[in-house]
Amino acid sequence: MAQMTMTQSLNSALNLCLEKDPGVVVLGEDVGFFGGVFRVTDGLQAKYGEHRVLDTPISEGGIIAAAIGMALNGLRPVVEIQFADYIYPGYDQIVSELARIRYRSGGAFNAPVTIRAPCGGGIRGGQTHSQSPEAIFAHICGIKVVMPSNPYDAKGLLIAAIEDDDPVLFLEPKRLYNGPFDGDPGKPSVAWNGHPKGEVPEGHYTVPIGSAEIVRTGAQVTIISYGTMVHVVEAAARSLNVDAEIIDVRSMVPLDVETLCASVDKTGRCLIAHEATRFGGFGAELMATIQERCFWNLEAPIERVCGWDTPYPHAFEWDYFPGKDRVVVALKTMLGLP
Repeated sequence: MAQMTMTQSLNSALNLCLEKDPGVVVLGEDVGFFGGVFRVTDGLQAKYGEHRVLDTPISEGGIIAAAIGMALNGLRPVVEIQFADYIYPGYDQIVSELARIRYRSGGAFNAPVTIRAPCGGGIRGGQTHSQSPEAIFAHICGIKVVMPSNPYDAKGLLIAAIEDDDPVLFLEPKRLYNGPFDGDPGKPSVAWNGHPKGEVPEGHYTVPIGSAEIVRTGAQVTIISYGTMVHVVEAAARSLNVDAEIIDVRSMVPLDVETLCASVDKTGRCLIAHEATRFGGFGAELMATIQERCFWNLEAPIERVCGWDTPYPHAFEWDYFPGKDRVVVALKTMLGLP
């Protein structure tokens, strides 16, 4: 095991996949010589050459279209969209082409494309550098959607995504690149298991896409989250000394419904937390699924803590962010605490 930040674990995953499979190529804006805005692809072009790690023009639609062509001709492209906010010029290519190739060809063709996209706030990026678009893509049939919350999962999920024969949108919470976040504005990154970096195997391994993780067991309430918010809800539960079972969704599509519902059936209460906008957010799908399957075991209404229904602000970022204090209020309401 090595100690790695999420940035380093993602870089390790890309390095291993490039080394193992000559069909893996990395392409995107500034991924080569510069090593990526967040340094995730640092050193890869120098090691594997410009034909394997390609700098592209600023054209998300063109980047994704090129990746589709590569995949149809036997390669495994890994696309970096510099910020998730910039993915929309390529949205039609993803929805109308990439996600439907296996279906429209009757299984004759597949498109093993991985699209990496840094998402979420916490870096004062404002409205065009802080969005969390997971719900928009979870709605699209034919594409898998994942988001890790720690270095171990980040590496294992990325390797699994690259080796998957179908397209995967791999969302990376940029606030976690260099350490977890407990939800208190202005405070530096806290530690994973007492260390500023997480324990990550140096070699090849995968985390199965479609599996949630029980981060903490408990009997009083189930808290379901993913990405940055996993650390926020953990901090909230600790501050209240609540016996909460915390589940990291990790994979939105496919969704590990069995793990989520087994927990809610046990605790009888459920809180869902995500950073994205509340209305139409992925939490609504989680609520509907749990309501349908766990209704007779629920002891209280399902609660949501989410971002506000506004563009992500710059100056008032921490008023928008669904931090620890908002999670604490929701838990107190649900559990009848003073």
